[in-house]
Amino acid sequence: MKTKLSYAPSIRRLPSYLHIIRAFQRTGDPYISGTWIANELNLEPIQVRKDLAITGIAGKPKKGYPVEQLIAAIEHYLAWDVEQRAAIVGAGNLGSALIGYQEFRNHGLHIVAAFDNDLSKVGRSIHQVQVYGMEELKAVIEKMNITLAILTVPSPYAQSSCDAIVAAGIRAIWNFTNVKLKVPEDVLVQREDLSSGYAILSVMMRMRSKEVS
Repeated sequence: MKTKLSYAPSIRRLPSYLHIIRAFQRTGDPYISGTWIANELNLEPIQVRKDLAITGIAGKPKKGYPVEQLIAAIEHYLAWDVEQRAAIVGAGNLGSALIGYQEFRNHGLHIVAAFDNDLSKVGRSIHQVQVYGMEELKAVIEKMNITLAILTVPSPYAQSSCDAIVAAGIRAIWNFTNVKLKVPEDVLVQREDLSSGYAILSVMMRMRSKEVS
């Protein structure tokens, strides 16, 4: 399903704002300025104000944003104030690492099950999350009210695993493979391309080394 978000760049910045604001909250000051947030993240204050405006909150002249209300507004906009039950499909190294990433729970994302075709993994637990066989996918998803699948299988198995996920009733997939999945129109897919992030960092490192030399 192709759902375009006109505010996608702003949405990507909101988690960084939230981290900065939570750290500021420990100072006890009830207000935080957009300029302070901008300086912490090397952004323009006007950009921060525009980004925060999509959450529906407005700052007060000469005071800034009320910290607690700002945190609540960002979390609500991101839907991080509600529980999202998810399953890992592909309990390998990446899948296991994501299961163990505790920060997800702070954002309302609860990984409650994992699935794999490897019989040596089925029946075991990873960070207290049980691994089931793929043939149990539909039954477990329905029983545990899972609404999101996180796909971390090797690329050759990505589409077939995706098909099984869709057949099990899931309509939202977080895709960590390098395969462009084919899904029905009513299924949301968000692809995480780890190689792209490394590519940008690698080029930046090369350019910096040339500047130094």
